[in-house]
Order: sequence, then structure tokens, then C-alpha cells
Amino acid sequence: MPIPEFYHFIRPALELHKDGQPVTMKQTELVLADKFAILPEERGELLPSGRSTRLYSRVQWALTYLRQAKLLESVGRGVNNITARGTQFLQTAPATIKPSDLVVYPEFVAFQQGSGAANSTSVQTASVKTDMVAAADDKVTPEESIEASYQTLKDALAQDVLERVKAMPPAFFEQLIVQLMLSLGYGGTVEDAGQTLGKSGDGGVDGVIKQDKLGLEKIYLQAKRWNDGTVGSKEVQAFVGALSGQGASKGVFITTSTFSKAAKDFTKLNHTFKVSLVDGLEMARLMIDHNLGVSLVQRYDVKRIDSDFFTET
Repeated sequence: MPIPEFYHFIRPALELHKDGQPVTMKQTELVLADKFAILPEERGELLPSGRSTRLYSRVQWALTYLRQAKLLESVGRGVNNITARGTQFLQTAPATIKPSDLVVYPEFVAFQQGSGAANSTSVQTASVKTDMVAAADDKVTPEESIEASYQTLKDALAQDVLERVKAMPPAFFEQLIVQLMLSLGYGGTVEDAGQTLGKSGDGGVDGVIKQDKLGLEKIYLQAKRWNDGTVGSKEVQAFVGALSGQGASKGVFITTSTFSKAAKDFTKLNHTFKVSLVDGLEMARLMIDHNLGVSLVQRYDVKRIDSDFFTET
């Protein structure tokens, strides 16, 4: 089954420790994955950053919330055990524990508010925790919330980048493709690569670029700057025919528009020629990833405990 929402892991994680025996993070993750019958491919599902699996993130944050509420305590590297408070809470806890159920503990409220003044936060203050924060924390982990917001901003930026590219003259688009291919690690120098485009109609290809800096292999390019419409299989087949005419087997077809399903299916089923289709939004995302046409405005570093640092030698 799909990975459950974050809050579903809280009670099972606490119950796993109820016998008073220490449990490792890895053991907790495996037991909960089995409990919810999460499939192997779903267990390996990565967050957008690609640095952590969604399952690991949700189990980790369930444990973090339990520790911040002082229901669990860390007793070693990646090892937790239940506290007296945790044992007591489990006796009356709801069937499904949500972060909003933990606001009766001042320490948890201080954690949520980013304040270290846990002792000055009363139970009364905790009981009136805002619905907005509780609702947000109930559904996803803070890490997932950050990642989702980042992805939303990146998607919006990609749309803006694409619109800007469409508004620029053809010569700009040709030079952009050269810069993009170079940033992806293809070609030699800007001067060398710059001679590859601007030859529309030359054998059915728009240009050729070195796959490596020595030019041992080449990749042929097709660039379609369309503001409207969809690139169909006919255009892609024509490009493949042009590759054959050049004695080539690799090509990149880039457009500011989109590709039809038939066009995508054609490239997947054609094993003789390796053709990569890059539509407008993918091109824009590649530009963002390689800092073409964008600049850094703000940066937030999300850090995690370094267990090796706290290992006794």
C-alpha cells in the first residue's frame, strides 16, 4: 500500500517501545514498513531532493516528535527507549496519535514554536496551539513541507523561465541550447560548440555537438522554438531519418513546446537510435539546475545530526 501519512506512524512507533527495550531507528523503520505492508518499490521512494526516502523521513519525524514530547528518549546512536511519561500517555492515547495530541506537553510546544523556553510554557498555553500549525504538522513532516514548497517555487520559476525564452529572438534560443549542452557536460569550448547551430535545414538537423571534449563521438541536435502546438511523431521520425543520413545514432530534440505521446512512444520503441526528447518545461528545469538565466535569492540549509561525531573513540 502507499506510504501512510506522517501521523499514522506516531502511535505504532511508540507502541514498538512499550516493553521497555531499546529499539534502533532501522528496526523501527522495518517493523512499521511491514506493519503497513509497504511494497519494496514504495519503501525506496525518494523525496524530491533525492537525499532521503519518504518512508525514512516519516518514521524519523515520528520518532523526533515523540522524543520532543518526552515520550521517548535517546539512549544511544540511533536508539530510542520509552519514558515513564510515554508509558502513561500510551494508556489513554487515541487510536491514531496526531501532533496536535502532543501539545499538552510544554516541551513539544516549545519545539514547535522554535523556542527553548519549555519551562516557561504552560500546559494552558499548549492546549490552545493554533489549528493552522497542528493541521500542517499532522499531514506531512517538516522536511516534506519544505520540499513541497521548494518544488512549488521551482515549478513556478520554470514556467517563468520558459515564457522568457519564448519571448526572445531565435538567435538567443540557438545560443541558449549551446550553453545548456555545455553545462550538461557536452562539447568542448563555447567557441567550438557555438559553430554547431544556426544551420537549420542542413540534412535535417540543426547542429552537432561533441559528446566529449575530444570529439570522439558526436550528438546531433534539433531545436524547435514553438510557442504553440505539439511536436508529433512525424517530426521526431524525420529527425531520426536525418540521423541515419548523417551516419549518426544519437540525437537530442529540444523544443519550447511539448511532445505528443506518439512521439515519446516512438523514441522508446526505437532501439537503433538513441534520441532524447526535451520539452519546454524540462529545458527550463535544466536551466534552473545549472544556473542559466536564474540567480540565487535565498538559501536555507537543512542539517541533520552527525552520528559519527558523537561516536566514542
